[in-house]
Amino acid sequence: MTPSKFGRYELLERIGGGGMAEVYKARSSGVAGFEKTVAIKRILPNLVDDREFVALFIEEAKISASLTHGNIAQVFEFGQIDDTYFIAMEYVHGRDLKGILKQFTAARRTMPTPLAVHVVLNICAALAYAHGRKDSGGQRIGIVHRDVSPPNVQISYEGAVKLIDFGIAKALSRSNKTATGNLKGKFDYMSPEQVEGVDIDNRADLFALGTVLWELITGRVLFRGNSELSTLENVRKAE
Repeated sequence: MTPSKFGRYELLERIGGGGMAEVYKARSSGVAGFEKTVAIKRILPNLVDDREFVALFIEEAKISASLTHGNIAQVFEFGQIDDTYFIAMEYVHGRDLKGILKQFTAARRTMPTPLAVHVVLNICAALAYAHGRKDSGGQRIGIVHRDVSPPNVQISYEGAVKLIDFGIAKALSRSNKTATGNLKGKFDYMSPEQVEGVDIDNRADLFALGTVLWELITGRVLFRGNSELSTLENVRKAE
């Protein structure tokens, strides 16, 4: 794509996105030739007036900005430009775990177990930090990521492992219920409680991470069925 201006940022290329938001590799410029590469996540134009999603996006920014850990992609700024909310965050120069798994599959290989364990230990460190975060009064906030999965694990070419996308994370001190028929997250990596739509806590993230570890070692998605319905049923029964 042709670089374009977005406030004080220059959008260089689109590097990701889904049905609700898009992510760009961007450049921030300052005085004396200062430049910094960042990732810009912004709401899709057709959703800028969707109050529910805007509220979810703002919640993501608040939770992510409160987290400072070497295994979590850092948030630098949350703002609004031309009626569009955005999050400026750390750009991880590398690949996501989903892409890396695809490469192993194409080569008919599985990830070496020591490497798989190394990746998962780093995500454990990120989750332990997020789960243990406390507010100014010393009370545990109880952040639950709710979408621990290969696409949300970034690995830099230097070997850094980063957990990203707290887009559907919840703090247990706030509402944690999900409406029936409106499950948020990737079905393959949900916990049985998440599929049931009941209140969940940090154990749901650990269940999901265990599922990821199994996939890294075996090269297969643990609960995937022939359809979304069969996948959800497999997760619910933990089969």
